[in-house]
Amino acid sequence: MTRGEVDSGGGRGPSGLPVGDLLLPGPVSVDLPVPRSALAVGAHPDDIEFGCGATLAKWAAAGCRIHHLVLTDGSKGSWDPGADQSRLVIQRMDECRASAGVIDRADAGSPPRAAPEQGRRPARELDPDRVLFLQRVDGELVNGPEERREVARIVRSFRPEVLLGHDPWRGYRLHPDHRAAGFLTLDALVGARDPHFFRDLGLAPHRPGSLLLWEADLPNHVEDAGGFESVKVDALLCHHSQGESTLGMSTAPGDDGPSGPESEAFASKVRHQLADHGSLGGLPSAEAFHLMNNL
Repeated sequence: MTRGEVDSGGGRGPSGLPVGDLLLPGPVSVDLPVPRSALAVGAHPDDIEFGCGATLAKWAAAGCRIHHLVLTDGSKGSWDPGADQSRLVIQRMDECRASAGVIDRADAGSPPRAAPEQGRRPARELDPDRVLFLQRVDGELVNGPEERREVARIVRSFRPEVLLGHDPWRGYRLHPDHRAAGFLTLDALVGARDPHFFRDLGLAPHRPGSLLLWEADLPNHVEDAGGFESVKVDALLCHHSQGESTLGMSTAPGDDGPSGPESEAFASKVRHQLADHGSLGGLPSAEAFHLMNNL
């Protein structure tokens, strides 16, 4: 599949990764001012890291306060028919917190782009509100009034300058949760910004300054990922339960997660995709988005 074509099966793109391959690139802007706060909304554990992990790490290193909101419980995220789904839910929540700690590790005074490229990053302990879970059943997410109300409450509570999420207009998007998550994020944004929505919350309306949508068919903005490629990889490798399915690796029982040649091959795929995104803005490495400012 070449750039400009679509994946009619809704599966992996040319990079071999499950999300983020570019289809219809066009002129782009480069780098927002570092926001004071950002909220990323993902359908499943690991979606945020795939979509904007390097961008969040870059902003965290510059002092941005990052919040993650995961909408589903990840209970169907295994190819093992006999998997204990209750245990999987707990494991995936723990993986999310560990991954967010890797992304957030540098927000306590490190200068931007100070992340070294060698070695693994230890996770930091996070405040409980840095990683939030809506806990809807995996595969059954809906853009309903209660879901919109809860996401709007979170937006009004944390008042992010930048909101990030799935692009719901991505063509040939197979997974229903990704479509629902994108529209839920947009509709909740409208509910959060307009004063006559959800007045019972008792929270002042909030209008983010920018919206960044990942997996965009029509990217018009890139965020420079230079120096933060390995942070994105390390954050994704925290999702040990997804080694076989999402990450495309095999993991033996009892392993702490993928390592060795398989992890290096995965890292190579991530770096290749970041280079592809960066080419849109004349950068060696970047994450691509559709940017909306007039919210």
